[in-house]
Amino acid sequence: MACKLVWLLVGFGGYYQIFDCCSQLSGWVIGGKGHRLQLVKLTQVRGQWLVLAAAVLWGTTGTAQAFAPMGASPVVVGAVRLAIGGTALLLFAARQQGRLFNQKRLPIRPTLLGAASIAAYQLCFFAAVSLTGVAVGTIVAIGSAPVLAGLLSWLVGKERPQNRWIIATLLAVAGCTLLIASGGSLNIHVGGVLLALGAGAAYAVYAYTSKLLLAEHAPDLVTAVLFSLGALFLLPILLVGDLSWLLAGNGLLAALHLGLVATALAYILFTRGLQLVPVASAVTLSLAEPLTAAVLGIFLLKERLAWPGILGICLILAGLVLLAIASRSKKM
Repeated sequence: MACKLVWLLVGFGGYYQIFDCCSQLSGWVIGGKGHRLQLVKLTQVRGQWLVLAAAVLWGTTGTAQAFAPMGASPVVVGAVRLAIGGTALLLFAARQQGRLFNQKRLPIRPTLLGAASIAAYQLCFFAAVSLTGVAVGTIVAIGSAPVLAGLLSWLVGKERPQNRWIIATLLAVAGCTLLIASGGSLNIHVGGVLLALGAGAAYAVYAYTSKLLLAEHAPDLVTAVLFSLGALFLLPILLVGDLSWLLAGNGLLAALHLGLVATALAYILFTRGLQLVPVASAVTLSLAEPLTAAVLGIFLLKERLAWPGILGICLILAGLVLLAIASRSKKM
């Protein structure tokens, strides 16, 4: 019964997005005087779809790791994921006949800051999980990211969040907390919590610096450069870490999925969506990641979801739907 309810809720959220997108499209086609405004709204909806698609791909990470061989260090897995993803993104950008690399150079400071934040997220998140557990580490990292992104955009970028974004973020964060905490007892470790906050801050900084770079550069170029540099920052981990798990069982397949699908393809979609929506909204929409992970866990890994987790899914969907409604008003 619980699984059916989850499926129904997910289906409702998807149908709502389809209805919202179609209504925006029809309004632009039929509209007369306000056709430009409708076009802006349609563009924002397209950006939301791209970010949500990226979040769905990120949500497959836990399932892929579950099929990987036992004994692989989480930090090494993160470094391998970034190395494969960064290489794939660089090759994808290079295929475009040099058009991307003939553009003007990326500014050094935001580029290095964005790449460092990508590498820092991997280190902080996996270290946090090892100290304070998967539940607390994920709750703090994922839950703090949209709040920190909103504050960063407000204080530095002068993008003042709307009230609906605040409410949507609170609903989604509360939902993530219920969804993840319903899996078992929690282990609070101060150092682990601080590292998880560092991971959330790193993700917020990455999103903000990417938004700055996207103002004057192509999304494929920005993504390729940032992730390639981030992979170089984590190269020492690959040199000293144990990589034997790649040749055991489904190790290589899991690594390829993490690098090509959950990283390269996901961030291609996310970067394109980030061009069309505010930073705070994009990071809040990415909270669909734990929702996807929960659904995959139920249907593929045969996990059982308690009622607090079902309530958490409802809250996440409510936050995402509210954020979609907020796109009809003026841009943050």
